[in-house]
Amino acid sequence: MLRGKLVDPVVKALVNNNAIDKFEDNMMPFKRLMAYYKCAIMEVETKFKVLNQEFSLEYDRNPIETIKTRLKTTDSIVKKLAKRDLPLTVESIEKNLNDIAGIRVICSFPEDIYVLADCLLQQDDIKLIQVKDYIKNPKPNGYRSLHLIVEIPIFLKDKKKNMRVEVQLRTIAMDFWASLDHKLSYKKDIPKDEEELLRKELLECAQISADLDKRMEEIKNRIVDK
Repeated sequence: MLRGKLVDPVVKALVNNNAIDKFEDNMMPFKRLMAYYKCAIMEVETKFKVLNQEFSLEYDRNPIETIKTRLKTTDSIVKKLAKRDLPLTVESIEKNLNDIAGIRVICSFPEDIYVLADCLLQQDDIKLIQVKDYIKNPKPNGYRSLHLIVEIPIFLKDKKKNMRVEVQLRTIAMDFWASLDHKLSYKKDIPKDEEELLRKELLECAQISADLDKRMEEIKNRIVDK
């Protein structure tokens, strides 16, 4: 039985039990939707791998350092829907949540981020839904990354289905910073005054890493132009 096992007990305490029961009773449509999101991730990941290979052939370098993918957990989905007071249904997930499927592309230099984003968006089967540029406009805490919500078709045995994927593009320095910020955000036993000091240091580090990205890019361009 999936009942009582699918969703974390803490989440169950936050969400109406009847809604949770209904959600768990309709597991097959949910599993099918998650499989579709996995397929969409594979499609987008392949596109970036192809672009990376093409850059390697044409310019003798790879703009992509690593590619990471993730599918939002059931608990996270339920929490997000409950927080926004949305129905716990498959239809609601597909309609209201754009970040179920995620792919993170770690680039060598800031300019690579925009080049790769443009290359992706020029492809005729990619539809841009939303863009948030936290590189040109960093978050108050110093977070930097380019976020794209794109829609891509997946081809099933008897139909084509459009699925949404969140794409994050960032440099190695941006990713390193975001990893530390994430650890701080989920560390619950840090005293308040210490947390404030750490956040101040992280904000300073965000600017330092942005300056480093810029300097390294300038050095790379000088080398290439010689």
